Amino acid sequence: MSAVTAEHDHDGHHHDDDHAHGPEKGWLRWVVTTNHKDIGTLYLLFALAMFFVGGTMAMVIRAELFEPGMQFVDPQFFNSMTTMHALVMVFGAVMPAFVGLANWMVPMMIGAPDMALPRMNNMSFWLLVAGVLLLASTLFMEGGAPAGGWTLYPPLVLQTGKALP
Repeated sequence: MSAVTAEHDHDGHHHDDDHAHGPEKGWLRWVVTTNHKDIGTLYLLFALAMFFVGGTMAMVIRAELFEPGMQFVDPQFFNSMTTMHALVMVFGAVMPAFVGLANWMVPMMIGAPDMALPRMNNMSFWLLVAGVLLLASTLFMEGGAPAGGWTLYPPLVLQTGKALP
């Protein structure tokens, strides 16, 4: 029988220069990841965080509606909370949770090693984070947050005088 031996360079390592860097470690791993499971986890954790933010907004709304009259917030802020609650729950909790589950499950279900365009997949998550931060920043701007109610019904926006920023 003959044996096949692997050739080594002078320091004892194989020729793997193009894979020498390996995956990132620590928090940078989550920022630049192209692994579909990591990106799915980011989406799911973000959806969970937005669920709690939207739940807090719902508690403000329900506290104001506990008794007739104005108790905690003025009517403009109440309408803003209603609108922000709807936007955060739909576009910050429900849809990212669906995308996170899809990122996790679809490649495994179809037998693919990874998603197509993984860097674009990662970038889409970070654009979602930037969009939610931009939406949250409207609470602190001079005109205030959008106050169109949970349906963004145009007559309500016109009646309150607060258009979308």
